[in-house]
Amino acid sequence: MLRRLQTLLQRKFKILLFFLLLLALLMHMALDLALPAAPSSCSCIPKAANPLGLPPSGPLVSVQKQLSLRILQDFSGSNGSLEKGSRSLEGRPPAGDGSKTVLRDRDFKHQWAGGKSAWTGRSKMAALFEHPLYKIPIPELVKKDKLFSVNPKEKFTLKSSGSDEWVSSSKAEMVLPTGKTPYDTYPTWLRFHIGINRYELYSQQDPITPMLLEELATQKIIGSVQKPGGTQLKLIMTFPNYGEALFKPMKQTRDQETPADFFYFSDFERHNAEIAAFHLDRILDFRRIPPVAGRLVNITKEIRDITTDKKLARTFFISPASNVCFFGECSYYCSTEHALCGKPDQLEGSMAALLPDKELAKRHSWRSPWRRSYHKSKKAEWELNQNYCAQVRKTPPYDSGSRLIDLIDMTVLDFLMGNMDRHHYETFEKFGNDTFLLHLDNGRGFGRHSHDEMSILAPLQQCCSIKKSTFLRLQLLATEPYRLSDVMREALASDRLSPVLSEPHLEALDRRLQRVLDMVRVCMAKGGQKEVLVDDMGKLKQGIWQRQETRSKKA
Repeated sequence: MLRRLQTLLQRKFKILLFFLLLLALLMHMALDLALPAAPSSCSCIPKAANPLGLPPSGPLVSVQKQLSLRILQDFSGSNGSLEKGSRSLEGRPPAGDGSKTVLRDRDFKHQWAGGKSAWTGRSKMAALFEHPLYKIPIPELVKKDKLFSVNPKEKFTLKSSGSDEWVSSSKAEMVLPTGKTPYDTYPTWLRFHIGINRYELYSQQDPITPMLLEELATQKIIGSVQKPGGTQLKLIMTFPNYGEALFKPMKQTRDQETPADFFYFSDFERHNAEIAAFHLDRILDFRRIPPVAGRLVNITKEIRDITTDKKLARTFFISPASNVCFFGECSYYCSTEHALCGKPDQLEGSMAALLPDKELAKRHSWRSPWRRSYHKSKKAEWELNQNYCAQVRKTPPYDSGSRLIDLIDMTVLDFLMGNMDRHHYETFEKFGNDTFLLHLDNGRGFGRHSHDEMSILAPLQQCCSIKKSTFLRLQLLATEPYRLSDVMREALASDRLSPVLSEPHLEALDRRLQRVLDMVRVCMAKGGQKEVLVDDMGKLKQGIWQRQETRSKKA
């Protein structure tokens, strides 16, 4: 009897234990259903993730990440052109149509969406461009101040077939179109060229600029050849309306930072740096960089199948991952090991509007007085002589006019984006020495957000001079209503490759801006405000800026 009771109790205990376990399981399932995981507000890639999107697995992965940091486009496409869409393609069969790849890429368009809001309510960028500091008029233009004069004997007309191609006489390449054809019928790129003058590439409120940016990103590409010269691969793209653009392909992902051990002259040229430089130049109100837009290019249809460049054509191949790749011919990084690969044939890049052909508008190339040595151990003279600026001030064309302070403007731009590769600059020959500097080739900017290269500011530090208008705008961009990082974030959000810059690069802009202002204040403490700030603004009269200088209205 006692044994039977003991057996019965054991059975009941087992049944009770089973029901307790079942109850716990049901409660766990109920909690999971009642409290689903909240979607993350930030789609940022974790810092620990490697370029392939794989979790770290130990020291070996860390070493592999460092070794692969500088690889352009490997055969697997891990550092491929669709950086934001590569993870959505992981584990999927190659798409037969490139358009599908573009659609998947859109899912990753806001990789840094968790960053600070660019603006609340009113647009900060619109408010900035409405500020009086951004409405200082240039002097009245006379004939000699314009890069081109319209030829009344030559015009462009549309084909009767209704196509968007332009037809001209045999001299169309050498002669600008006529005033007899309404201005609105000119191609956008031509209106951009006609608008260039002694003081600016384009005006701040010019409606042509957004139109040109849109065309650079969307217009059909009918020709593609490699640009001769240069250290890295660049292509010249041709459009149906005879417009051309300079295409720089993607070589780095947004979150990659140039290693500290790399020399400035061996760094990659980044496509997103070209895009960001244009917008930063405009926000600073320099307007000396031609419009640049981001674009996804189909390597097969828009480069390989239409190129007439035989040297370029023979560098195409299909990678083991079934991606279309090419590498072209150049001084650096043009080899199979550094090939540019699509996903499977879609490639990001920057499209920059070309300036007028040098046969039409000659440009003079000037060696920068603060050019670096481009040597691994040697230093330039300005790095050894703190009184170097006194020597520069005695040397033409820096001994008169605004050339020196224009160069210091360029220095501020380069420091903000961390560009150490400013060895030359150009000007239009027609305007002599009394004109602005062209800020071209900015691909080596935005490489290191964690480091501020103070040597870039050597011209400002040694000369202790800066335009009053530039200083006031920098002060304005340091205030909360017009904060530089917010305005840049807003400007770049309109680009088709947004986000163009990672959040750390945007934050670095604010930090570097304060460093520039601090340096100017140190100069003013030493030499006085009047000695440091060169008045280029004139007087404010009845709410309109008037230039102090008077100019002849004769042609």
